Amino acid sequence: MENRQTLSKTLKPHWVWAIALGSSIGWGAFVQPTNWMADAGPSGVMIGFLIGALLMLVIAVSYGFLVRSFPVTGGEFAYAFISLGRTHAFISGWFLTLGYICIVALNASAFALMFKFVFPAFIERIPLFVVADWQVYGMEIIVATLALAIFGYFNIKGSSFSGRMQFIFCSVMVLGVILLAFLVGAQPGAGFSNVTPQFPAEKTAFAAIIVIVAMAPWAYVGFDNIPQAAEEFNFSSKKAFSLIVLAIIFAAVLYCLMILATAMATPWQSVVAEGHLWGTGTVIQDTLGVLGLVILVTALTMGIFTGLNGFTISSSRLLFAMSRAKIIPGAFSKLHPKHNTPYVSIIFTVAVAMVAPWFGREVLLWVVDMSSIGVTIAYFYTCFTAFYLFKWKEREGFDPSKNIVAPFKKVLAALGMMVSLVFLLLLLIPNSPAFLGFESRIALIVWVVLGIIFYLFKRREIKSMNKEELNYLILGRKEVEIKNQ
Repeated sequence: MENRQTLSKTLKPHWVWAIALGSSIGWGAFVQPTNWMADAGPSGVMIGFLIGALLMLVIAVSYGFLVRSFPVTGGEFAYAFISLGRTHAFISGWFLTLGYICIVALNASAFALMFKFVFPAFIERIPLFVVADWQVYGMEIIVATLALAIFGYFNIKGSSFSGRMQFIFCSVMVLGVILLAFLVGAQPGAGFSNVTPQFPAEKTAFAAIIVIVAMAPWAYVGFDNIPQAAEEFNFSSKKAFSLIVLAIIFAAVLYCLMILATAMATPWQSVVAEGHLWGTGTVIQDTLGVLGLVILVTALTMGIFTGLNGFTISSSRLLFAMSRAKIIPGAFSKLHPKHNTPYVSIIFTVAVAMVAPWFGREVLLWVVDMSSIGVTIAYFYTCFTAFYLFKWKEREGFDPSKNIVAPFKKVLAALGMMVSLVFLLLLLIPNSPAFLGFESRIALIVWVVLGIIFYLFKRREIKSMNKEELNYLILGRKEVEIKNQ
């Protein structure tokens, strides 16, 4: 066996929690509340997010078990390999790679959009061209590019450095959201009376809630960054499940607090009808003045930074794991001689994300919507692998090193598979509340075709490796064995 590249164990538990939470709560929680309320009303949005969190917790059971048993970089890529082999590992990794890199690009784009709201004269310089009705400005591209370059540099410097930063950013973001909710609630003209009606008049409560539940894979994507960093834990991987649960619960609470703060400030229907560039920003500024806007912009900036940092970590680790398994070129698994980080994968992630702002925000949103498919597929693979490893009871030939008797967890893994399939159907079935737009479907087809071409090109090389070698490269051992720590 050739030498297997490994990453340094430098990530502390609270840093990993911050990676998961900060990646789940990005720009959307601060920019989208008025758009979500237009679709579902304040109560519809909050109930939808809470139900979505419960569904994610069902899926999280499988993640917790697999991270504990297989604490290796690659996450869903490794899990798909364990249960279904190299081809499915490639499929899982291919879709996730696109999804993660797109979210990195989207957070950089959101940073430029925030500047556009706060300093419009600064951003609206050097008009270049219009793409899908979106005017692309040179300054917008410069701001997004600088943000990506800075976080790429931070990530190359080491996971301990980026992990410590992530925790600081995440803490400021959480405090900012809590402060906004309390300040808005204390204003004379604000209060729960502005939250009514609970749902849009033209929809039933059920229809309104389902619209938001369908967004759960996108809203909570980020907790699955924990397995991508598992190889770098400087603590027992047993803690992974509790960190995932805490991240999902905190994310649900923060989403609800931002909806509540926006809705309490002023009657929500009037805000929706006015169609502001940034409805939440306008509402908070009108209610709390410049101080409120500063707090909101600070929280939004921290949310964007945690998304940029968290998904840069995950994207680069996924590329590193796939490269180490020889499924993609070996350059991606090269480690920095000083910092021991997968610097080629980090540079590649940032470089690809830098291309996105040139196509305009609308085009980027199409691709990100499509990438929800990849995240959902990864959820399914994870739950399937857990279901495959859990057994109802011991039978003849039962091997405790390869399986574990856990009937209740097997049921939860099956439920997780069903939840993942429902999310997938909501994205693919016409007339469903989350059905992908035409442009997103085209982007999905293009990515699938590219994946097929790449796989056919690499197929002989991938198939040539024996199972023992792949086990070692992906899992760090020659046999698939459950690591019950």
